[in-house]
Amino acid sequence: MGDVISSHLDEAKREIITARTAVVNGEFGRLYEQQYAVALFNKVRFDVEGGGGPQAQLLHRKIPLENKSIFSGSLFQYLEESKKWRNRFLFVPDSYNINCYDNKASHDRGLHPKGTINCAGYKVLTSMEQYLDLISNSLPDVKAKAGSSPFLKCASQFPLVLWHPYARHYYFCVATEKEQQKWLAVLQDCVRHANDGLSEENKVQTPAFTDAVRLYRQAQGHYGTWDMMCGVAPQILSNLVMEGLLPELRELISPRLKGKLHERQRNWMLISDAVYSLVQGQCQTQYEAVLQGCEAARCSLEASIRTDMDQIITSKEHVTNKIKAVVLPKAEKLLKVSIQPYISSILDALMEPTSRGFSEVRDVFFRELVDMSKNTLNEGTKETVAQHMEKISMLAFHPVKMNSCYEKVEHLSLEGLQQRFDVSSPSVFVQRAQILMREQMDDAVYTFEQILHQSLESLGTDELCKTIQRCQDRVIKKFDYDSSTVRKRFFREALLQIFIPYMLKQLSPSCGSELPRFQELIFEDFSRFILVENIFEEVVLHSVMKDIMMAVKEAAVQRRHNLYRDSIVLSNSDPSLHLLGESPSIDWAKEVGGAAAGEDGEDGGEGEGGEHHKTRRTKQVVSMIQRRRTLRPCQMVLS
Repeated sequence: MGDVISSHLDEAKREIITARTAVVNGEFGRLYEQQYAVALFNKVRFDVEGGGGPQAQLLHRKIPLENKSIFSGSLFQYLEESKKWRNRFLFVPDSYNINCYDNKASHDRGLHPKGTINCAGYKVLTSMEQYLDLISNSLPDVKAKAGSSPFLKCASQFPLVLWHPYARHYYFCVATEKEQQKWLAVLQDCVRHANDGLSEENKVQTPAFTDAVRLYRQAQGHYGTWDMMCGVAPQILSNLVMEGLLPELRELISPRLKGKLHERQRNWMLISDAVYSLVQGQCQTQYEAVLQGCEAARCSLEASIRTDMDQIITSKEHVTNKIKAVVLPKAEKLLKVSIQPYISSILDALMEPTSRGFSEVRDVFFRELVDMSKNTLNEGTKETVAQHMEKISMLAFHPVKMNSCYEKVEHLSLEGLQQRFDVSSPSVFVQRAQILMREQMDDAVYTFEQILHQSLESLGTDELCKTIQRCQDRVIKKFDYDSSTVRKRFFREALLQIFIPYMLKQLSPSCGSELPRFQELIFEDFSRFILVENIFEEVVLHSVMKDIMMAVKEAAVQRRHNLYRDSIVLSNSDPSLHLLGESPSIDWAKEVGGAAAGEDGEDGGEGEGGEHHKTRRTKQVVSMIQRRRTLRPCQMVLS
């Protein structure tokens, strides 16, 4: 394996990698510094002026997975080094990184894992046919004999493959279809969580980063959605580098690859992974340097903003009006011909599967509470309630129980519209909807926990069922309101993500050349906070926003998919509820003296490479798979 990499990644190739990475990071860094100042201005202005949408009714848990792990279990993994399948123990902590051990004993002893998988950018495949289809595209122009033996001889009928366009691939298999489905749900949750690496809580760094990435890609002619906007900032930046670098290296290296087709594909995958590792290391260092520089200047920038806030706003409004005069007539013409006819159909395509998913979240939550009520009716003790709440408290992070919700939105299709509006795939919207579903479920669970716990403190056992029912009704009402608010916001944002890049692509050739002259209207002291390129995009956004708002509003007026009208404001029947939101998460196991371990709460120690081993026992969200029959590892897997 090392020979393949060293022979094809010689010093000249490594210099190309370093140079190309530096060029991308240099241009990105320039854009990031510009967007950082703009994002800081927007944040300070929002803090001063206020604003925002309807107040959420449900409480939000600050640290949802404290002292929790997600899953652990044994399965077979194919090892590149030995070209054999070996039994491995996988442990998924609250970071959602997958830690691989030789066996469970190694994990329990606190040893460092043999390897750790960060799932950002990966796809989970459940058949070798799916995998072969994807790797066949890795070397599209290579002419070589395919060979009669299969690329990979799996040790069972139930494979699980983690595929990535740049990083190494991971091959697992299990003994039964039930195991495969459970692992599939867990691995998909790891991917979903890892992809969602940019924190929405950071109101400066995150918008500065996403806008800088978008502007960089637009300069390269890529205006649509991007599937590889996955992970934390250095990972996304690495994907940005690889998007242009890998085709260049492929042209240089692929003619020199030897062997049958599958051998060349395998070797190319190893080379690509090595390149990706080099790029990630460089991007990590260079991004941290840019970020450190921006953070160092933050205090002085913020002081300037607060001192000159009114003048900056006045100057921006003046320039905006000038740009509107040039851009709006063209934007409105484009809007009428190419956007308005499609708003309704795309909104329908988004609403149906997304609303089904949120409805399933409601149903799953409701069923769990009904089950608890039934058991409480039979046994009627606070200990019984606490035992059930120990399971329910982590419902949002139970990938198997949440899977029925996630599956609903996976039917989202923009067939026929993707090419017109340069949408690479619906996966960007599917993943976003799934993240929102998980957040809504946890908000509902956490709110129910807090209300119920408060009620239990002064309650007799004969009133348990009635109390559970009252708490349930209150939370369901709040869930319906928040679900409507969240979905309407999601629909608006998704429509903007579809239409704005298309409009910018159409308008930039005619409007872009006129923008530089407007920069002269901005005082030099304010030029860091007012960029004509950003104003141009804001003008385009506002031109289509009215139609999008109207379409979503009409859907709500018609009560389609249980959306609430904007005029409906849920009265605050729980004025002291927000105080409960400051309370720590409830340890239901302590409520019954640690007896509430339950089926879905196996204990698991936590050992993780790169982190200090935690000696305390952590509660596991999903129960371990108990294998009833063993597999015999296959010795020869590659021809």
